[in-house]
Amino acid sequence: MNLKHLRIATFLIGVFLYSGLAFAQAPNQGATPPAPKPSGNKAMDEIEKLRDGRMRQTIKSEVEGVQVRLKDIARFRGVRGNQLMGVGVVFGLAGSGDTRRNTQAARAIANYLRSIGQDVDVNTIEPRNGALVMVTAELPPFSTNGQTIDVTVSSLGDAISLRGGTLLQTELYAIGDKETVYSIAQGSVTLGGFGAAAGGNSTQVGFLTVGRVPGGAIVEKGAPTKLIFDGKMYIELLEADFTTASRVEEAINKLFPAMMAIAENGQTIQLNLPPNMNPISAMAKLEAIKVMEDNAAVVVINERTGSIAIGGNVKIGPVAIASGSISVRISEEVSVSQPNPLSQGTTAIIANQQVQAQESDADIAVVAPNTTVADLARIFQELRLRATDIINILQLLKQQGALKARLVIQ
Repeated sequence: MNLKHLRIATFLIGVFLYSGLAFAQAPNQGATPPAPKPSGNKAMDEIEKLRDGRMRQTIKSEVEGVQVRLKDIARFRGVRGNQLMGVGVVFGLAGSGDTRRNTQAARAIANYLRSIGQDVDVNTIEPRNGALVMVTAELPPFSTNGQTIDVTVSSLGDAISLRGGTLLQTELYAIGDKETVYSIAQGSVTLGGFGAAAGGNSTQVGFLTVGRVPGGAIVEKGAPTKLIFDGKMYIELLEADFTTASRVEEAINKLFPAMMAIAENGQTIQLNLPPNMNPISAMAKLEAIKVMEDNAAVVVINERTGSIAIGGNVKIGPVAIASGSISVRISEEVSVSQPNPLSQGTTAIIANQQVQAQESDADIAVVAPNTTVADLARIFQELRLRATDIINILQLLKQQGALKARLVIQ
Protein backbone atom coordinates (compact mmCIF):
# COMPACT_ATOMS: atom_id res chain seq x y z
CA MET A 1 0.00 0.00 0.00
CA ASN A 2 1.54 3.31 -1.08
CA LEU A 3 1.26 6.66 0.69
CA LYS A 4 -1.67 7.82 -1.48
CA HIS A 5 -3.78 4.76 -0.66
CA LEU A 6 -2.94 5.16 3.03
CA ARG A 7 -4.21 8.74 3.04
CA ILE A 8 -7.47 7.73 1.33
CA ALA A 9 -8.04 4.91 3.83
CA THR A 10 -7.38 7.25 6.76
CA PHE A 11 -9.85 9.79 5.35
CA LEU A 12 -12.59 7.18 4.88
CA ILE A 13 -12.11 5.85 8.42
CA GLY A 14 -12.42 9.39 9.77
CA VAL A 15 -15.61 10.02 7.83
CA PHE A 16 -17.07 6.73 9.06
CA LEU A 17 -16.27 7.50 12.70
CA TYR A 18 -17.66 11.05 12.44
CA SER A 19 -20.89 9.83 10.79
CA GLY A 20 -21.38 7.18 13.47
CA LEU A 21 -20.90 9.74 16.22
CA ALA A 22 -23.37 12.16 14.61
CA PHE A 23 -25.98 9.41 14.17
CA ALA A 24 -25.58 8.33 17.81
CA GLN A 25 -26.14 11.89 19.05
CA ALA A 26 -29.09 12.66 16.75
CA PRO A 27 -31.90 11.06 18.81
CA ASN A 28 -30.90 13.03 21.92
CA GLN A 29 -33.36 15.91 21.81
CA GLY A 30 -31.89 17.62 24.84
CA ALA A 31 -28.32 17.67 23.53
CA THR A 32 -26.75 21.11 23.84
CA PRO A 33 -24.89 22.30 20.76
CA PRO A 34 -21.18 22.97 21.25
CA ALA A 35 -20.11 26.56 21.80
CA PRO A 36 -18.77 28.24 18.66
CA LYS A 37 -15.01 28.65 18.45
CA PRO A 38 -13.73 32.24 18.24
CA SER A 39 -12.62 33.23 14.75
CA GLY A 40 -10.73 36.38 15.67
CA ASN A 41 -13.30 38.62 13.98
CA LYS A 42 -15.27 40.37 16.74
CA ALA A 43 -18.32 41.09 14.56
CA MET A 44 -18.53 37.50 13.32
CA ASP A 45 -18.00 36.17 16.85
CA GLU A 46 -20.91 38.27 18.15
CA ILE A 47 -23.18 36.98 15.36
CA GLU A 48 -22.20 33.40 16.15
CA LYS A 49 -22.92 33.98 19.86
CA LEU A 50 -26.39 35.29 19.02
CA ARG A 51 -27.08 32.31 16.77
CA ASP A 52 -25.80 29.92 19.40
CA GLY A 53 -27.97 31.57 22.06
CA ARG A 54 -31.09 31.32 19.89
CA MET A 55 -30.33 27.67 19.12
CA ARG A 56 -29.91 26.82 22.79
CA GLN A 57 -33.11 28.68 23.67
CA THR A 58 -35.02 26.83 20.91
CA ILE A 59 -33.80 23.45 22.17
CA LYS A 60 -34.73 24.38 25.75
CA SER A 61 -38.21 25.54 24.69
CA GLU A 62 -38.87 22.33 22.77
CA VAL A 63 -37.76 20.12 25.66
CA GLU A 64 -39.06 22.04 28.69
CA GLY A 65 -41.88 24.09 27.16
CA VAL A 66 -42.76 27.77 27.46
CA GLN A 67 -42.87 29.65 30.74
CA VAL A 68 -46.28 31.26 31.26
CA ARG A 69 -48.42 32.55 34.10
CA LEU A 70 -50.99 30.17 35.47
CA LYS A 71 -53.78 32.71 34.80
CA ASP A 72 -53.00 32.57 31.06
CA ILE A 73 -53.48 28.80 30.68
CA ALA A 74 -56.08 27.93 33.32
CA ARG A 75 -59.25 29.08 35.03
CA PHE A 76 -60.87 28.50 38.39
CA ARG A 77 -63.93 26.30 38.51
CA GLY A 78 -67.06 28.39 39.03
CA VAL A 79 -65.63 31.51 37.39
CA ARG A 80 -67.47 31.64 34.07
CA GLY A 81 -69.64 33.83 31.91
CA ASN A 82 -73.29 33.19 31.08
CA GLN A 83 -74.91 33.58 27.68
CA LEU A 84 -78.01 35.75 27.44
CA MET A 85 -80.46 36.18 24.58
CA GLY A 86 -83.79 37.74 23.71
CA VAL A 87 -85.94 38.74 20.76
CA GLY A 88 -86.36 42.45 20.07
CA VAL A 89 -87.30 45.03 17.48
CA VAL A 90 -85.10 47.63 15.75
CA PHE A 91 -86.84 50.81 14.56
CA GLY A 92 -85.75 53.84 12.56
CA LEU A 93 -84.63 52.02 9.40
CA ALA A 94 -84.97 54.00 6.17
CA GLY A 95 -87.09 51.44 4.32
CA SER A 96 -84.45 48.71 4.70
CA GLY A 97 -86.31 46.67 7.29
CA ASP A 98 -88.48 43.56 7.03
CA THR A 99 -91.15 43.17 4.38
CA ARG A 100 -94.69 41.83 4.71
CA ARG A 101 -93.43 38.40 3.75
CA ASN A 102 -92.02 38.22 7.26
CA THR A 103 -95.29 38.12 9.20
CA GLN A 104 -93.45 37.65 12.50
CA ALA A 105 -91.99 41.16 12.23
CA ALA A 106 -95.42 42.76 12.01
CA ARG A 107 -96.67 40.66 14.94
CA ALA A 108 -93.65 41.59 17.06
CA ILE A 109 -94.20 45.28 16.38
CA ALA A 110 -97.89 44.95 17.23
CA ASN A 111 -97.11 43.09 20.47
CA TYR A 112 -94.57 45.73 21.46
CA LEU A 113 -97.03 48.55 20.86
CA ARG A 114 -99.71 46.72 22.88
CA SER A 115 -97.22 46.35 25.77
CA ILE A 116 -97.02 50.15 26.03
CA GLY A 117 -100.79 50.61 25.78
CA GLN A 118 -101.24 51.09 22.03
CA ASP A 119 -103.89 48.88 20.44
CA VAL A 120 -103.11 48.32 16.74
CA ASP A 121 -104.23 45.97 14.01
CA VAL A 122 -101.40 43.74 12.84
CA ASN A 123 -102.77 43.83 9.29
CA THR A 124 -102.20 47.58 9.04
CA ILE A 125 -98.56 47.53 10.05
CA GLU A 126 -95.96 48.13 7.36
CA PRO A 127 -92.68 46.91 8.90
CA ARG A 128 -90.30 48.42 6.33
CA ASN A 129 -88.86 50.82 8.89
CA GLY A 130 -88.42 48.08 11.52
CA ALA A 131 -86.83 44.66 11.81
CA LEU A 132 -87.23 41.64 14.03
CA VAL A 133 -83.84 40.85 15.61
CA MET A 134 -82.17 38.38 17.93
CA VAL A 135 -80.23 40.07 20.74
CA THR A 136 -77.36 38.16 22.37
CA ALA A 137 -74.84 39.06 25.07
CA GLU A 138 -72.50 37.45 27.57
CA LEU A 139 -72.93 38.14 31.26
CA PRO A 140 -69.40 38.25 32.75
CA PRO A 141 -68.67 36.56 36.07
CA PHE A 142 -69.16 38.68 39.21
CA SER A 143 -71.47 41.09 37.33
CA THR A 144 -73.51 43.36 39.59
CA ASN A 145 -76.70 45.38 39.24
CA GLY A 146 -76.21 48.47 37.08
CA GLN A 147 -73.17 47.24 35.17
CA THR A 148 -73.31 47.69 31.38
CA ILE A 149 -72.36 45.07 28.81
CA ASP A 150 -72.21 44.98 24.99
CA VAL A 151 -74.90 43.26 22.96
CA THR A 152 -75.01 41.87 19.41
CA VAL A 153 -78.07 42.43 17.23
CA SER A 154 -78.81 40.05 14.33
CA SER A 155 -81.67 40.23 11.85
CA LEU A 156 -84.20 37.39 12.01
CA GLY A 157 -86.20 38.35 8.91
CA ASP A 158 -85.50 39.67 5.42
CA ALA A 159 -84.22 43.12 6.37
CA ILE A 160 -81.62 44.54 4.01
CA SER A 161 -79.73 46.66 6.52
CA LEU A 162 -79.86 47.65 10.20
CA ARG A 163 -77.91 50.87 9.64
CA GLY A 164 -79.32 53.84 11.53
CA GLY A 165 -81.67 51.70 13.61
CA THR A 166 -82.38 51.84 17.33
CA LEU A 167 -82.95 48.74 19.44
CA LEU A 168 -86.00 49.13 21.66
CA GLN A 169 -86.05 47.75 25.19
CA THR A 170 -85.38 44.02 25.04
CA GLU A 171 -85.33 41.66 28.00
CA LEU A 172 -82.46 39.17 28.00
CA TYR A 173 -82.77 35.76 29.64
CA ALA A 174 -80.39 32.93 30.41
CA ILE A 175 -80.70 29.60 28.66
CA GLY A 176 -83.01 27.35 30.66
CA ASP A 177 -84.30 30.21 32.83
CA LYS A 178 -87.08 32.17 31.10
CA GLU A 179 -88.42 33.62 34.34
CA THR A 180 -85.47 35.77 35.41
CA VAL A 181 -84.52 38.93 33.51
CA TYR A 182 -80.77 39.25 33.85
CA SER A 183 -80.32 42.30 31.62
CA ILE A 184 -82.28 44.83 29.54
CA ALA A 185 -80.83 46.08 26.25
CA GLN A 186 -81.56 49.28 24.34
CA GLY A 187 -79.61 51.72 22.18
CA SER A 188 -78.35 52.71 18.75
CA VAL A 189 -77.08 49.92 16.51
CA THR A 190 -73.60 50.33 15.01
CA LEU A 191 -72.43 48.36 11.98
CA GLY A 192 -68.95 47.41 10.85
CA GLY A 193 -69.80 47.55 7.13
CA PHE A 194 -71.54 49.72 4.58
CA GLY A 195 -73.40 49.33 1.30
CA ALA A 196 -74.59 51.45 -1.59
CA ALA A 197 -76.72 50.84 -4.68
CA ALA A 198 -77.66 52.95 -7.72
CA GLY A 199 -78.77 52.26 -11.27
CA GLY A 200 -78.86 48.51 -10.79
CA ASN A 201 -75.30 48.42 -9.44
CA SER A 202 -74.50 47.73 -5.80
CA THR A 203 -71.48 47.36 -3.56
CA GLN A 204 -71.19 46.10 0.00
CA VAL A 205 -68.40 45.79 2.55
CA GLY A 206 -68.96 43.66 5.63
CA PHE A 207 -72.36 42.56 6.93
CA LEU A 208 -75.28 44.97 7.18
CA THR A 209 -77.70 42.69 9.04
CA VAL A 210 -75.53 42.21 12.14
CA GLY A 211 -74.59 45.07 14.46
CA ARG A 212 -73.59 45.88 18.01
CA VAL A 213 -74.80 48.17 20.77
CA PRO A 214 -71.71 49.00 22.86
CA GLY A 215 -72.66 49.14 26.53
CA GLY A 216 -76.28 48.82 25.45
CA ALA A 217 -77.44 46.39 28.12
CA ILE A 218 -77.81 47.14 31.82
CA VAL A 219 -77.38 44.21 34.20
CA GLU A 220 -80.45 43.72 36.38
CA LYS A 221 -79.21 40.64 38.20
CA GLY A 222 -75.83 38.93 38.32
CA ALA A 223 -75.48 35.19 37.90
CA PRO A 224 -74.50 33.28 41.07
CA THR A 225 -70.80 32.37 41.29
CA LYS A 226 -69.46 29.51 43.39
CA LEU A 227 -65.74 29.27 44.19
CA ILE A 228 -65.54 26.71 47.03
CA PHE A 229 -66.81 23.15 46.58
CA ASP A 230 -66.91 21.25 49.88
CA GLY A 231 -63.85 23.09 51.12
CA LYS A 232 -61.94 22.51 47.87
CA MET A 233 -60.89 24.79 45.02
CA TYR A 234 -60.25 23.55 41.49
CA ILE A 235 -57.97 24.86 38.77
CA GLU A 236 -58.86 23.72 35.24
CA LEU A 237 -56.40 23.97 32.37
CA LEU A 238 -57.74 25.46 29.16
CA GLU A 239 -55.93 22.72 27.19
CA ALA A 240 -55.69 19.31 28.85
CA ASP A 241 -52.11 18.04 29.18
CA PHE A 242 -50.77 15.59 31.77
CA THR A 243 -47.26 17.06 31.74
CA THR A 244 -48.49 20.62 32.31
CA ALA A 245 -50.94 19.49 35.02
CA SER A 246 -48.12 17.72 36.86
CA ARG A 247 -45.93 20.83 36.64
CA VAL A 248 -48.76 23.00 38.00
CA GLU A 249 -49.22 20.63 40.93
CA GLU A 250 -45.48 20.70 41.66
CA ALA A 251 -45.28 24.51 41.46
CA ILE A 252 -48.25 25.05 43.80
CA ASN A 253 -46.96 22.59 46.40
CA LYS A 254 -43.52 24.19 46.28
CA LEU A 255 -44.83 27.72 46.97
CA PHE A 256 -47.94 26.90 49.03
CA PRO A 257 -47.55 23.49 50.70
CA ALA A 258 -50.65 24.05 52.84
CA MET A 259 -52.85 23.93 49.73
CA MET A 260 -51.89 20.27 49.10
CA ALA A 261 -52.49 20.45 45.33
CA ILE A 262 -53.32 17.17 43.57
CA ALA A 263 -53.62 16.74 39.80
CA GLU A 264 -56.78 14.65 39.36
CA ASN A 265 -56.27 14.29 35.62
CA GLY A 266 -54.71 16.12 32.70
CA GLN A 267 -56.97 19.14 33.16
CA THR A 268 -58.09 19.50 36.78
CA ILE A 269 -55.93 20.30 39.82
CA GLN A 270 -57.61 20.07 43.23
CA LEU A 271 -56.34 22.08 46.19
CA ASN A 272 -57.34 22.98 49.73
CA LEU A 273 -58.04 26.53 50.87
CA PRO A 274 -55.90 27.36 53.94
CA PRO A 275 -57.97 28.47 56.98
CA ASN A 276 -56.26 31.87 57.22
CA MET A 277 -56.72 32.78 53.53
CA ASN A 278 -59.84 33.99 51.71
CA PRO A 279 -60.65 32.65 48.20
CA ILE A 280 -59.91 35.89 46.34
CA SER A 281 -56.48 36.26 47.94
CA ALA A 282 -55.70 32.63 47.19
CA MET A 283 -56.75 33.00 43.56
CA ALA A 284 -54.60 36.12 43.14
CA LYS A 285 -51.53 34.33 44.51
CA LEU A 286 -52.13 31.26 42.34
CA GLU A 287 -52.63 33.27 39.14
CA ALA A 288 -49.16 34.79 39.46
CA ILE A 289 -47.39 31.40 39.57
CA LYS A 290 -45.18 30.78 36.53
CA VAL A 291 -45.07 27.26 35.12
CA MET A 292 -43.58 25.60 32.06
CA GLU A 293 -46.39 24.70 29.67
CA ASP A 294 -45.52 21.68 27.55
CA ASN A 295 -45.51 22.07 23.77
CA ALA A 296 -47.80 19.62 22.02
CA ALA A 297 -46.60 18.01 18.80
CA VAL A 298 -49.56 18.96 16.62
CA VAL A 299 -49.84 20.01 12.98
CA VAL A 300 -53.07 21.85 12.11
CA ILE A 301 -54.07 22.19 8.45
CA ASN A 302 -56.94 24.28 7.09
CA GLU A 303 -57.42 23.10 3.52
CA ARG A 304 -60.01 25.78 2.74
CA THR A 305 -57.61 28.67 3.34
CA GLY A 306 -54.32 26.85 2.80
CA SER A 307 -53.08 27.75 6.30
CA ILE A 308 -50.69 25.49 8.20
CA ALA A 309 -49.61 25.68 11.86
CA ILE A 310 -46.81 23.40 13.10
CA GLY A 311 -46.11 22.95 16.82
CA GLY A 312 -42.64 23.33 18.29
CA ASN A 313 -42.17 19.71 19.35
CA VAL A 314 -42.94 18.25 15.93
CA LYS A 315 -40.17 15.92 14.74
CA ILE A 316 -39.55 14.33 11.38
CA GLY A 317 -37.97 10.90 10.97
CA PRO A 318 -35.49 10.01 8.20
CA VAL A 319 -37.25 10.44 4.88
CA ALA A 320 -36.70 11.75 1.34
CA ILE A 321 -39.12 14.36 0.00
CA ALA A 322 -39.61 14.70 -3.77
CA SER A 323 -41.66 17.48 -5.32
CA GLY A 324 -42.55 17.57 -9.01
CA SER A 325 -45.48 18.14 -11.28
CA ILE A 326 -46.86 17.01 -14.63
CA SER A 327 -48.70 19.48 -16.86
CA VAL A 328 -50.89 18.38 -19.80
CA ARG A 329 -52.03 20.82 -22.47
CA ILE A 330 -54.65 20.01 -25.11
CA SER A 331 -55.14 22.45 -27.97
CA GLU A 332 -57.49 22.26 -30.95
CA GLU A 333 -57.24 23.99 -34.33
CA VAL A 334 -60.08 23.96 -36.87
CA SER A 335 -59.22 23.81 -40.58
CA VAL A 336 -61.37 23.63 -43.75
CA SER A 337 -60.83 20.89 -46.35
CA GLN A 338 -61.74 21.94 -49.90
CA PRO A 339 -62.39 19.26 -52.61
CA ASN A 340 -60.49 19.29 -55.88
CA PRO A 341 -62.16 21.05 -58.83
CA LEU A 342 -64.75 18.90 -60.69
CA SER A 343 -64.37 16.14 -58.07
CA GLN A 344 -67.99 16.50 -56.88
CA GLY A 345 -66.68 16.49 -53.30
CA THR A 346 -67.99 18.56 -50.40
CA THR A 347 -66.29 21.02 -48.15
CA ALA A 348 -65.46 19.52 -44.74
CA ILE A 349 -64.41 21.06 -41.42
CA ILE A 350 -61.59 19.15 -39.71
CA ALA A 351 -60.59 19.57 -36.06
CA ASN A 352 -56.88 19.05 -35.44
CA GLN A 353 -56.10 18.26 -31.80
CA GLN A 354 -52.64 18.48 -30.28
CA VAL A 355 -51.76 16.99 -26.91
CA GLN A 356 -48.61 18.11 -25.12
CA ALA A 357 -47.42 16.64 -21.83
CA GLN A 358 -44.57 18.14 -19.83
CA GLU A 359 -43.08 16.86 -16.61
CA SER A 360 -40.94 19.18 -14.54
CA ASP A 361 -37.82 17.98 -12.81
CA ALA A 362 -38.50 16.70 -9.31
CA ASP A 363 -36.82 18.52 -6.44
CA ILE A 364 -35.60 16.08 -3.80
CA ALA A 365 -34.68 16.89 -0.22
CA VAL A 366 -33.30 14.34 2.24
CA VAL A 367 -34.48 14.78 5.83
CA ALA A 368 -32.06 13.63 8.52
CA PRO A 369 -33.16 12.07 11.83
CA ASN A 370 -34.47 14.43 14.53
CA THR A 371 -35.33 17.21 12.07
CA THR A 372 -36.99 20.18 13.79
CA VAL A 373 -39.69 22.59 12.64
CA ALA A 374 -37.08 25.17 11.63
CA ASP A 375 -35.29 22.60 9.48
CA LEU A 376 -38.57 21.54 7.86
CA ALA A 377 -39.52 25.14 7.10
CA ARG A 378 -36.10 25.70 5.54
CA ILE A 379 -36.55 22.63 3.34
CA PHE A 380 -39.97 23.81 2.16
CA GLN A 381 -38.52 27.25 1.42
CA GLU A 382 -35.64 25.77 -0.58
CA LEU A 383 -38.05 23.65 -2.63
CA ARG A 384 -40.26 26.71 -3.21
CA LEU A 385 -43.42 24.78 -2.51
CA ARG A 386 -46.94 26.15 -2.58
CA ALA A 387 -49.32 25.73 0.34
CA THR A 388 -51.20 22.91 -1.39
CA ASP A 389 -47.93 21.04 -2.02
CA ILE A 390 -46.89 21.42 1.63
CA ILE A 391 -50.28 20.10 2.79
CA ASN A 392 -49.95 17.06 0.53
CA ILE A 393 -46.39 16.40 1.72
CA LEU A 394 -47.41 16.60 5.39
CA GLN A 395 -50.24 14.14 4.80
CA LEU A 396 -47.85 11.77 3.01
CA LEU A 397 -45.30 12.07 5.81
CA LYS A 398 -48.01 11.14 8.33
CA GLN A 399 -49.08 8.11 6.29
CA GLN A 400 -45.46 7.06 5.84
CA GLY A 401 -44.83 7.37 9.58
CA ALA A 402 -42.08 9.99 9.39
CA LEU A 403 -44.21 12.79 10.88
CA LYS A 404 -44.03 12.36 14.65
CA ALA A 405 -47.03 14.49 15.52
CA ARG A 406 -50.80 14.52 15.59
CA LEU A 407 -52.27 15.75 12.30
CA VAL A 408 -55.46 17.82 12.56
CA ILE A 409 -57.24 18.69 9.29
CA GLN A 410 -59.99 21.30 9.47
